[in-house]
Amino acid sequence: MDPLPTKLNSIKNWSSDDRPREKMLSKGRHSLTDSELLGIILGSGSIGESAVELSKRILNDHHNNLNELGKISIRDLIKKYKGIGEAKAINIIAALELGRRRQESNPLERSVIKSSRDAFNILYPIIADLPHEEFWVLFCNRANKVIHKQSVGRGGISSVVADAKIIMRIAVEHLASSLILCHNHPSGNLKPSSEDIKLTQKVKEAANILDLSVNDHIIIGDNNYFSFADEGIL
Repeated sequence: MDPLPTKLNSIKNWSSDDRPREKMLSKGRHSLTDSELLGIILGSGSIGESAVELSKRILNDHHNNLNELGKISIRDLIKKYKGIGEAKAINIIAALELGRRRQESNPLERSVIKSSRDAFNILYPIIADLPHEEFWVLFCNRANKVIHKQSVGRGGISSVVADAKIIMRIAVEHLASSLILCHNHPSGNLKPSSEDIKLTQKVKEAANILDLSVNDHIIIGDNNYFSFADEGIL
């Protein structure tokens, strides 16, 4: 059999801007059509037909309606479409079932930071009992809702280092508007060190360049905390 049709229809031969995976990475998931998304799930097509072309045919047979496609069985997918084996059929059904379950799920209620106590309540269970220092950041949106929290540094029993560049990268990735810095003092001494103050200022200066705000830096230890914002030294 002439292998030329396979090569001509292979997604690998498409422009990088048109390949579904590369397109998602460069332009975002919302830029992809239903057939391109389905093509990613399939991974590959068959001789003479790419994964996206096969996906277009499957969707067209179901009136380009995902609800209609959701009614198909694994057996029907295997029987009706060349290039769809059991594994690919299961992938399709699993993806459609996840979509259905998402519609039934309630949106996650995000924590709102109204005071330093709110930030303390979120982070205390995570770092209070650690024998070493860790540096965490709460990333918030414009409504002061926490959209992400992440550890950005781990140190010894008396110090921890955090990289402002890494904090800014994470903030940009999550489209954050403000930050709350936090680290623990295993000794229980809540007084900020000169290094704590310098690091806070360094992160604040980096955030200003990106139009982000550092709303607080709290130090946690022995069921209590110190807030830079509450003490007016932020």
